[in-house]
Amino acid sequence: MLKNITLNTALNSSKSVYGILNSVPDPMIVEMIVNAGYDFVILDMEHLPHNEPLLKQCIQLAVSSDCAALVRIAGADCKQIGRVLDMGAAGIVVPQAENIELLRAISKSMYFPPKGKRGISGGSVTGFGKLALADYISLANQQLLLIPMIESIAGIEAIDDILAVDGVSMIMEGALDLALNMGLGPKPTHPDVQQALHYLAQRCQQHGIPFCANPRNTEQMRFWHDNGITSYLCGEDRGFLFRALTGCLNEMKAAR
Repeated sequence: MLKNITLNTALNSSKSVYGILNSVPDPMIVEMIVNAGYDFVILDMEHLPHNEPLLKQCIQLAVSSDCAALVRIAGADCKQIGRVLDMGAAGIVVPQAENIELLRAISKSMYFPPKGKRGISGGSVTGFGKLALADYISLANQQLLLIPMIESIAGIEAIDDILAVDGVSMIMEGALDLALNMGLGPKPTHPDVQQALHYLAQRCQQHGIPFCANPRNTEQMRFWHDNGITSYLCGEDRGFLFRALTGCLNEMKAAR
């Protein structure tokens, strides 16, 4: 059943929040993430073949532990967005955000009239009737998160228009894809990329909308913290798992 989304409350109070990208589509991994204490998890449908029954299980695991389940969609399939939210997702992450009309269409598909055009279903998000439909509609329209991810020069240039789209709750950066788009290769820490990210953060602060940084090192973390940023993406689980597995193996070999 949809409850007050704790991530939304934290963002509005400027409390520090930490999330992770889930790139291993398995409920046990999501269960580990929520038990580790992350505030939000991004379930990735952009690069991974996430089937909907598995996705629903992952969402419900997160929701049961007050970890906000955000879903990164592959495209503007409005019916799919509605189904994802019916599963209990706290919000939608839009990759490569730069097309304002597309973002507006996604916004309309997320929210119920008069704010949007989403159709009503009920089911588990209302506790199968425990939460009145009128209360669910009101809560969803107030609480659901629309999160554009800026990964291109066009997205940076359109940031003020993006921030003005109804429902936008936070902006995420995609430094790696941004570096590629800028013709710099896979160099997310390149000075030109960092300058662009600083500009994004400043525009978000000007509009009063949180900016979510993805620090690549402790120096970047200190910079964002010192500049008032309180939302952080801590990388992806796939990389952490690989490094942990490799480190354990190397440690055992070195102990011989």
